[in-house]
Amino acid sequence: MRTIKWFAILAISLINLSALAQSGYVHGRITDSKNYPLPGAAVYLHNHAEIGTITDINGFYRIKNLKDGDYTIKVNYIGFKEAVAAITIANGEGAEANFILNEGIELQEIKINGQLQGQTKALNQQKNSIKITNVIASDQVERFPDSNIGDALKRIPGINVQYDQGEARFGNIRGTAPDLNSVTINGERIPSAEAETRSVQLDLIPADMVQSIEVSKVVTADMEGDAIGGSVNLVTRSKPVDRRISGTVGSGYNFLSQKPMAVGSIVYGDRFINNKLGMVLSGSYFNHQLGSDNIEAEWEDDGNMKDFQIRTYEVQRERQSYSASFDFNINDKHSLDLKGIYNRRKDWENRYRLRYKDIEQDDNGNWVSEIRRQTKAGTSDNKYARLEDQTTMNFSLGGEHHFGILTADWKAAYSKAKEERPNERYLSMRYKDASIEQELGDTKKPNVMVNTPEAKDLNSNWGFKELTEEFQFTDDIDKTFSTNFELPTTGSSNLKFGFKYKSKEKKRDNKFYEYEPVDEDAFIAQATSGANIADETRDNFRAGDYTAGSFVTKEFVGGLTLDGADFEGEENKEETAGNFNAKEDVYAGYFRWDQTITSQLTAVAGIRYEYTNVEYAGFIFDPDGIGEGIPTGTQTSDYANLLPSVLLKYDISELTKLKAAWTNTLARPRYFDLVPYEIYNREDEELAVGNSKLNATSSMNFDLMLEHYFQSIGVVSAGLYYKGISDYIANQRTNEMIDGSEWRVYQPINAGDADLFGFEAAFQRQFNFLPGFLKNIGLYANYSYNYSKVNNVKLEDRENEELELPGTPEHTLNASLFYESKKLTLRASLNYASDFLDEYGSEAFEDRYYDKATHVDLSGSYDLSKNLKIFAEVNNLLDQPLRYYQGDEQYTMQAEYYGVRMQGGIRFNF
Repeated sequence: MRTIKWFAILAISLINLSALAQSGYVHGRITDSKNYPLPGAAVYLHNHAEIGTITDINGFYRIKNLKDGDYTIKVNYIGFKEAVAAITIANGEGAEANFILNEGIELQEIKINGQLQGQTKALNQQKNSIKITNVIASDQVERFPDSNIGDALKRIPGINVQYDQGEARFGNIRGTAPDLNSVTINGERIPSAEAETRSVQLDLIPADMVQSIEVSKVVTADMEGDAIGGSVNLVTRSKPVDRRISGTVGSGYNFLSQKPMAVGSIVYGDRFINNKLGMVLSGSYFNHQLGSDNIEAEWEDDGNMKDFQIRTYEVQRERQSYSASFDFNINDKHSLDLKGIYNRRKDWENRYRLRYKDIEQDDNGNWVSEIRRQTKAGTSDNKYARLEDQTTMNFSLGGEHHFGILTADWKAAYSKAKEERPNERYLSMRYKDASIEQELGDTKKPNVMVNTPEAKDLNSNWGFKELTEEFQFTDDIDKTFSTNFELPTTGSSNLKFGFKYKSKEKKRDNKFYEYEPVDEDAFIAQATSGANIADETRDNFRAGDYTAGSFVTKEFVGGLTLDGADFEGEENKEETAGNFNAKEDVYAGYFRWDQTITSQLTAVAGIRYEYTNVEYAGFIFDPDGIGEGIPTGTQTSDYANLLPSVLLKYDISELTKLKAAWTNTLARPRYFDLVPYEIYNREDEELAVGNSKLNATSSMNFDLMLEHYFQSIGVVSAGLYYKGISDYIANQRTNEMIDGSEWRVYQPINAGDADLFGFEAAFQRQFNFLPGFLKNIGLYANYSYNYSKVNNVKLEDRENEELELPGTPEHTLNASLFYESKKLTLRASLNYASDFLDEYGSEAFEDRYYDKATHVDLSGSYDLSKNLKIFAEVNNLLDQPLRYYQGDEQYTMQAEYYGVRMQGGIRFNF
């Protein structure tokens, strides 16, 4: 905290000095001929290229500290003709110079209002930023068949995603796992709707709700430091130029569930009160009937299974999102912004699980297993399905103020993420000691054959295993306040400094109840009667030739009156020992110095200080005691991080840039991992233990990137990066003797240090230099390579092994071949990621790997008029499964298939 105080004293001194200085300025907005703002435009003084700035995301610029006199302002933008304007500064006052840019010669014959419009905005921001960054504008997002932000991110160099129910949920950046990256909305970190992670659920946010996606692969001192892999910033729509109304109406079909879907969105923007007040309202709706076919296995090191499951999922996914933005220009020196976004995803899920548990040989050498048939359901008010209701929201109020040469901005923000799962019910029926045979001719698609006739499908000979109901609740709240000051010190240098305070509160409050029927025989007879069972076998089970068989219906499970006289129930404290409360306060201060050294060389040096204080409390379940959770009491930890950085950009030419960076970043431990909990699972003989001694992960990063831009819109780039990671966190799995049996024990630990090396290359361009129709063809492609090695391994019994970093695919490739004429757009997209280690086991054979995946998508549109177009999209053309394997590629741990889906509709823009 002392460091923060010194930051404040120095900053206040600078503010007081700058308040005495008065100087002229020029400000304005850059738009294209259709009145769309142009972000990333270079605005500078003629014959003084070192004096200038870059337009912000909404096309605004401001050049300060100008003496009285006449000036010529120039604007450069890839793909557009250079614009020039003369201004006069008098009496230390300001001048306004707005520009409307016209397309350059190279673009006059090309459909500039289509794919190239988005590329133009994105590439100009990328080109003129000193950071190594990638930007996707909303126009580009529209060209891919991506329903959520995660699906859109997988198109960016160096990013691969992990899937859930056929949609991208978490993202890995430059070979780092999701917990080592950050996702923000308008610069504010988004809390997580899931209890055990800081990672944001990307499938919560629709792709059509943002103005642009900015991926910063190196961070500057004015950005939060918890971004080892990178920081993803989602910029919502704001500050309209004039009235705009746009949207989408469509439908689709899922070939696995054989059910339709509905999609729609709307955006309205306008200005009022003589253009002083701006407003943008947006909404998005998505309703998809989907499902998945799944097999799962757990293997012994002799190549036999010890557990095998066949799962059938039926899911309805409804995603809603609403946002609003208001900006008020008090005058040309003072403005206010109010923004908010609300996202909600509701999944109604039924799962039917056939499980062969404890596969083993009896005394005669015959294979036997306990067979279970489990139905996951919910109550009637939740459509007899398990409802997973996740929301995230962000609201902020901020302002920008100019006092002479000093610019000050501030923002107060409130963010919240929440998950609720009410009345989640499971009914399991079982058949003990069934005679089986393992079918292991193909261990990628193993199976089990049942020899005992009564055990082959559900009937009255089966026994009751368990009936449970759970209520899950997770809440994650962030409150932040930040202020920044910007002060030009000379014509070619600029000082920026500021402070940020963030208060976070996170808790999980689950309740778990177990029920037993008073008359078990009568209950079994009723549950297995013809009216209450249904065959859930799919004719074309995507995972292979598997038969799910019959299960108790979701209506029967959801309709049970558990608090009535037919059942005896009690709360299971063992299952809810994972409840916790956590509070985290982060105090940060920084200085950033921007210096134009020569007309070609620019440098940014900065230092950021972050102080973190965490309080947490949980429970220890004592199975041999009173059967209640024992509170751990509130415990605390605190640490500080000093994060220096230096970034360089050398302009080899106007269109060729060389960028280099040395940065330092961190990743804080998950809150739940810090809680000294103990959770016993006696049925599976597993124990999960927290670790209050975890250190934050830190990384020293070096980056080098060469970029060449085409005036006709495009880029070719290549770069290298290195990350020296210390104290990375991984789950350690060991085998320990507890109560005379061998248990698996899981605990998060600082597993060691790691070196991560990478290479990245990208190319995108429309081949407008070719003759005839060939000029409408273009290519968007990127490739990245990662290599990681763990040093100082601290995983028990694995200290002498050569291990790689979890979450690091060696190869990722994105390619998109497109055709775009005046009216017709066609695109085929490929996304590939090689396999990577996902989680360590107690030995190499128990390591879990995320298997390689190749996704192919198709999309196209046709302009009916300048305001209307029809579109069609096909997702997952290859029916690529989500697949994990154990130890070796041949041993499937999970293979989940989602099928192909297609959608289409109309887009309008007025």
